[in-house]
Amino acid sequence: MADWTILNLKDDVEDSAERFGLAPELEARFGRKALEVEGGGFSYQRLAPDFEQPFGHRHESHEEVYVVASGSGRIKLEDEVRELRQWDVVRVAPSVARGFAAGPDGMELLAIGFGEGGDTEMLEGFWGES
Repeated sequence: MADWTILNLKDDVEDSAERFGLAPELEARFGRKALEVEGGGFSYQRLAPDFEQPFGHRHESHEEVYVVASGSGRIKLEDEVRELRQWDVVRVAPSVARGFAAGPDGMELLAIGFGEGGDTEMLEGFWGES
């Protein structure tokens, strides 16, 4: 492995949302494997205007930080919903259930994870529970 890697998120990293039938409302590009990152990871996520993710998730040991790069929306943390706007940053402990919903202009997020991946618990119908 080289000591550095340069990739283009749009050209070189698969949009996982397409594989799971969530495009075009959701775009999700996970960079951990593509960049050969050890001990952490990141993703780029774009939510279409007024789109609610149809799921939430939590982790066993993977802490995450989310950066709102553009747009606005909401994050649901367990049963609490908070508004988000451009450049808001949210740290979420592993066990906290979380999910996102975009505002009228959509929302772009960068998610940065700390720790090994693969410990995700998906929570179907997360927004419907509020």
